[in-house]
Amino acid sequence: MSGSLYIVSAPSGAGKTSLVGKLIELDSHIKVSVSSTTRPMRPGEENGVNYHFLSIEQFKQKISEGDFLEHAQVFDNFYGTSRSTVEEQLKAGKDVILEIDWQGAQQVRKLIPEAISIFILPPSLEELSRRLNNRGTDSEEVIARRMRDAVSEMSHYDEFDYIVINNHFDTALKQLHSIFLAGRLSKARQVTQHKNLIDALLQDA
Repeated sequence: MSGSLYIVSAPSGAGKTSLVGKLIELDSHIKVSVSSTTRPMRPGEENGVNYHFLSIEQFKQKISEGDFLEHAQVFDNFYGTSRSTVEEQLKAGKDVILEIDWQGAQQVRKLIPEAISIFILPPSLEELSRRLNNRGTDSEEVIARRMRDAVSEMSHYDEFDYIVINNHFDTALKQLHSIFLAGRLSKARQVTQHKNLIDALLQDA
């Protein structure tokens, strides 16, 4: 049985990383795709866990080979999602999450139209600002830029299949998980997984 590919996008501060992190703790059938990057490894990071760390030459080679579902340059560094790695996990029956922005989502949809996309929204701009400020890691200037970027990113919500509003974390987590559970009950996946049963039930039809 093959798994399904999911795209999860959100503006900074909406809680995407926390929700996805808890989701994969709850459900062993869900995996998060590990992206590739050319940025230097930071203290405490592990190759293949946080990112697949590549040289610029290695990254460009993978682009030329068509191995990225999506890729982008952010300042001086490249980031991308390996198609071969994702396909390997899907064939193993895992549901795979791509944590990417709306631009990356557009690239992936062109290559894999059946990918299921989810956009996570904050309950208000005030709450989004509060969450960004509570991180305590960014200057006022950076937070102001993130807020401007968030409004721009959220304007693309209508390109996605599902919307989850992260007002109460536990509720948002249940809603997010329900999308994955429902996906496994789709006719296409049930027919594939239970072909022998269905054939047996209909043998006299």
